[in-house]
Amino acid sequence: MRKSGWAAAAAGIGSLVLLLTACGGSSSPSSSSSSPAASKSGSSPNAAGQPSAAATALPSPGTTILIVQHSDLGWVLAEANGKVVYTYGGDTKGGTPTCTGTCASLWPAVTGLPQASSADTLPGALGTVTMANGAKQITYNGFPLYTLKGAGVLSTKGNGMGGKWHVIKLAASDVTSAG
Repeated sequence: MRKSGWAAAAAGIGSLVLLLTACGGSSSPSSSSSSPAASKSGSSPNAAGQPSAAATALPSPGTTILIVQHSDLGWVLAEANGKVVYTYGGDTKGGTPTCTGTCASLWPAVTGLPQASSADTLPGALGTVTMANGAKQITYNGFPLYTLKGAGVLSTKGNGMGGKWHVIKLAASDVTSAG
């Protein structure tokens, strides 16, 4: 005997509900942690053998992930989208960013809440400094970070520009896992 369209749909939905229940699926939102320690904890299965919610959580809104990538100059610090970050020679450690106005239109500030990729170990410290407009600019070892407008992925063409712009060179040992 053949099932009607409604009976087949109901049976399919029932099977999906059972499958989601068995796999631990949930429609409730999970919270995430933006602490670097939590992001480096890795994926540990729970009693049902599934990754824990903390291990699969996304970064908090406004988080900027920084990664170590290989470029034509060697290993450098970059945003997760592959844009290499720079420091400006006119800035001082812990000071207010000095690349503003016209400078900032070519060298946009890296803003947000900094977080290192869980695959990388940075030898220096990430932090923030408050910009004149109140936004938080990300720092590395106390120096504000910038990107070069229009530069392609992993482009280091801004390095040495005007004698004031520098990539943050790192070592292969700062990459903790192979991808």
